[in-house]
Amino acid sequence: MVVEADRTRAAQSELDQPVGLISPRRLGFAVKIAGRPDLKDHDSRRWQNEPHLRVSLEYLDRIFDYLAEHGIRMYRLSSDIAPYSTHPDLPQFHHQIEESREALAAIGARARDLDLRLSMHPAQYIVLNSPHEHVADASIRDFAHHADFLDALDLDLDAKIVTHTGGVYGDRDAAAERFVRRYEALPESVRRRLVLENDEVSWAVEEILPIHERTGIPLVFDTLHHAVNNPSGIAPHEALHRCLATWPVGQMPKIHVSTQRSANREVSRRGPGSATRSLVSVAAKPGQHDDWIDGGDFLAFLAGAGEVRFDVMLEAKQKQLALLRLREDLRAAGQAHDIW
Repeated sequence: MVVEADRTRAAQSELDQPVGLISPRRLGFAVKIAGRPDLKDHDSRRWQNEPHLRVSLEYLDRIFDYLAEHGIRMYRLSSDIAPYSTHPDLPQFHHQIEESREALAAIGARARDLDLRLSMHPAQYIVLNSPHEHVADASIRDFAHHADFLDALDLDLDAKIVTHTGGVYGDRDAAAERFVRRYEALPESVRRRLVLENDEVSWAVEEILPIHERTGIPLVFDTLHHAVNNPSGIAPHEALHRCLATWPVGQMPKIHVSTQRSANREVSRRGPGSATRSLVSVAAKPGQHDDWIDGGDFLAFLAGAGEVRFDVMLEAKQKQLALLRLREDLRAAGQAHDIW
């Protein structure tokens, strides 16, 4: 009885802790494994060579080995994981999910065993609020494919599909109206996984909050996008908390964190009237991701966030290497308890 009472007190003590201390936040990264060309994120062969989701899942299993080895519990999947799956002129690739059910069930079970949070982020040409119906229709098909894929893995609703609002097209109200109308017409399988992110050009946090209010779509806060696109000057942590509050109870919010690139880039360009390319140095653009995450800035951000819980997708050119370096920064600062 004493042992059982001790267990009860210990469990109650854990429940009485601030929520943010009960379970550490996950850190994740996107798609490619830096410095490991042997770890491919999808079958990238051309259609003539008959690439397939089954091959991509074999690659993904090896990536899971790497994630497990390094204790990484969050990962963004390639949106090309099922090659040509929604290509309108290649119907032979449209049934890869059905053809890979067994392999998908196995890799999904492994993700659950590893407590691995997965997500997807369709490419920039997927634009739900486009004024062109054929673009919107293609976007809807693509979203449905992503949802079918995550459902086939049998993942819970923390596995999300991230999108941007799209363009403004000279009329913000009409652009928002198109997004809302098309969102509401999406299949339920898509709506329960789709989340909306503020962007660095057209749709700031203050402009996607009304879309959430009309649709209920959860909002992903992107720190760098907010730093370069914040017309009303909303404080970063206020914007963070507004976005976190849009998530349903029982689902873990996620945010995106990156560091602004400051160094010039070397790019290859042709001179005027010349076919010859040469390297030129160009300044980094606002909103451009750095190779690494600034550990001091990240620690300050976490300190200002308080005890509220969320997972963090890191967007850095050095991918998982940036994550591992940031984890060392947290450990050196005595903050390792708050991160997987």
